[in-house]
Amino acid sequence: MATLASQVILHPLVSQGLRFGSTTLGRDKTYRALQYLARFLAWYLVTKGQNLEAARWAALKVHLATARKLMRLGKPLEHLQAALRASLTSAPSLEQITTISRQVGYFGYLAYDSIVWASAIKFLNLNPDTTKRVAKISNRFWLAGILFSITHSVLKIVRLNAEVHKLQASKKWSEKDLGEETQREAKLSAVQTSKAVTRQQLIVDVLDIWIPATGADVVTVNEGTLGVFGFITSVIGMSTQWKASQTKP
Repeated sequence: MATLASQVILHPLVSQGLRFGSTTLGRDKTYRALQYLARFLAWYLVTKGQNLEAARWAALKVHLATARKLMRLGKPLEHLQAALRASLTSAPSLEQITTISRQVGYFGYLAYDSIVWASAIKFLNLNPDTTKRVAKISNRFWLAGILFSITHSVLKIVRLNAEVHKLQASKKWSEKDLGEETQREAKLSAVQTSKAVTRQQLIVDVLDIWIPATGADVVTVNEGTLGVFGFITSVIGMSTQWKASQTKP
C-alpha cells in the first residue's frame, strides 16, 4: 500500500502539476479557465430557466474574477518594463511600435482594473456609476492592447513567411556546403517555431478581443459566447504553461 501511495504521490505528472500550480501564471490560467467556464454555465442555466443553479456559477465567476484582480496588482509595472525593453531593442520599426503600444495598452487596462478591484472590496468608496465608468475605460485599454497585439502578430507572420521562403529557396545540395546547410536548417527551424508561437498568439487574441469589446460597449456578444472564447484561450494558456513546467532531462 505504501509503495502504491508513493508511486501515485511521486508520479511525474503529480510533480509537474505541483510545479505548474506553484507559478503565478499557472494558477491565474487555471482560475481564468474556471471563471469563464462558470460564465458560460451561468448563461446556459439562465436560458434553461434554472436561475438558482445559475446564481451559484455566477457567484463563482465573480469571486474568481476578484481573486485574479488581486493576483495582478503588480502586473502594470511589468508591462511598463516590457514597453521600455521593447523600445531599447532592435526590431522592424512597425513591429517595435506595435509591441510598445500593446504593452502600454495592457498597462492602462491593469492599472484601471486595480481601481475596479479596490472598489469591489470596498477599499475605495466609489459609486456604482463611477466604478462602471472606470471598468469601461479599463476594457478600452484592454481592447487597444489586443488590437495592437493582433497587428503585431500579422506583421510578424508576414515577415517570418518571407524569411521561410528565402531560406527554403537558398537550399544547398552539394556536400561541401554541408556546414552552411546545417546552419540554414537550424535557422529555418527557429523561424518556423517563432511563426507557430506567433500564430497561436494571434488565435488567442482574435478570440479574446470580443471580451473587452463587449465590456467597452463596442459590440454586443452574449455571455455564453464570451465564456466559451475565454475558456478556450485559458486552456491554450494552461497548455503552454504546462509545457514550460516540464523538467528538462
